[in-house]
This record gives sequence, structure tokens and C-alpha cells, in this order.
Amino acid sequence: MLRFICVLILLLLISSPSLGQQSLVGTYKLVSHQLTLEGTLIEPLGKTPRGHLVLTPTHYITFVTGDNRKPGSAVADKAALLDTLSGWSGTYRIEGSDIIIAVEASWTEVWTGKIRSATGHYRAID
Repeated sequence: MLRFICVLILLLLISSPSLGQQSLVGTYKLVSHQLTLEGTLIEPLGKTPRGHLVLTPTHYITFVTGDNRKPGSAVADKAALLDTLSGWSGTYRIEGSDIIIAVEASWTEVWTGKIRSATGHYRAID
């Protein structure tokens, strides 16, 4: 009986995501989006970007838009909107306090196939 219980526990641990990932599962609203570029803190999408992050037990999905966006009707205006947009999805893992994402799809395909670390600041949505 003890052997059966040990095997059952082992199978559950192997088949389920890590405990750290389970505690992060949920939907979050973006609070800020800051990057450090060559030692300088920047806000590439402005001071008040909008966006969400969804974490499932195995996948990471985020979509963020910059502040002060205006609809575009001309081709150049529509193209300029891409500079204030970001989004990607993929599998993730936790390393200390970092979320490391293996990007499977991205808004401009620049990040697709790459590994990146999450940089936004989010709060849980109740």
C-alpha cells in the first residue's frame, strides 16, 4: 500500500505543473511597462499603457497597447499603430522571481522562436 501511494504521488508531481506556476495562474491587468536598455530605464509604450496577461498552468499570453493611441485611416497611420502595440504567447517557466517565456507567436514575428523574460508589471484582476 505504501508503495502504491508513493507511485501515485510521483505520478501526480510529474504530470502537474510546478507549484510556483499554479500560484500564478490567472488574469492580470498591466500596471506599467518598463525596460532597462543599456542601463537606462525606458517606458517604450508611454506612461499609461493598457494590456492584459493571462497565465494558464502551461501558457503565457499578453497583449499591450501604448498610451494616447488614435485610430488610423491612412496606411501610414495604421502602420504607425504597430509601434504602440506588443503581444506574444508561448509556454513559460519560473526561474526565481522571473517568468521565462518560449515565444510561439508574436505581433510582429520578431520574438517568435525566441526566449524572453517578462518585463511588465501587472496586478491580478479580481
